[in-house]
Amino acid sequence: MFAAPVSAPALLPGWAGEAKWDGYRAQLAVDAGGRVLLRSRRGTDMTASFPEIRAAALAQLPADTGIDGELVVWERERLAFERLQQRLARRGAAAAQAAREWPAHFVAFDLVQRGGDLTVWPYARRRAALEELFADHGLTAPWVLCPSTTAPALAQEWLAWTAAGVEGLCFKRLEDSSRGGVRSWRKYKVRVTTEAVIGAVTGPLTAPRTLLLGRYGPAGRL
Repeated sequence: MFAAPVSAPALLPGWAGEAKWDGYRAQLAVDAGGRVLLRSRRGTDMTASFPEIRAAALAQLPADTGIDGELVVWERERLAFERLQQRLARRGAAAAQAAREWPAHFVAFDLVQRGGDLTVWPYARRRAALEELFADHGLTAPWVLCPSTTAPALAQEWLAWTAAGVEGLCFKRLEDSSRGGVRSWRKYKVRVTTEAVIGAVTGPLTAPRTLLLGRYGPAGRL
């Protein structure tokens, strides 16, 4: 399931709102034989890059379980997307060292497999099963249960978490099943604008990948 962007953070009746995290969308599967696969939304195998997630899956999750969620890394009380990027290319001893320096968490927001395919279930039923999984197995770090609400006022409060790295809100219809490749979810991203001097770019000027920005301080120095 994917999300289509919307311009307003309105939580409508019949929908649930979730915090949208600054991380990598990921699906984790523990098959019936106990093997673990962590893959990106494009299907890239990321298991070797995050050995602590694999170890926690083997230790805490039952076999034949599939979870949809977001990989995140915390640093200095906020989400550090750049650390997550740095970890993707690491394998073996380098991945193990990165796991100690910048441990990842898996923020679970959907349960798509548990002793069978749950994607045909409506979101509300899958959400209840996900909460049950956390309660029954006492899941602790690196597992995090993504908050979900049908209360518009509470969803609005979550927008204040942007200082910690929350990007905005994701909206999901309570009666929707999980259909691969379909953009039935909606997402609202908080955007903050400011003026800055561009000193350098990487990538083509028409579509730069990163920018080196300068701003003037209180004393007027760049």
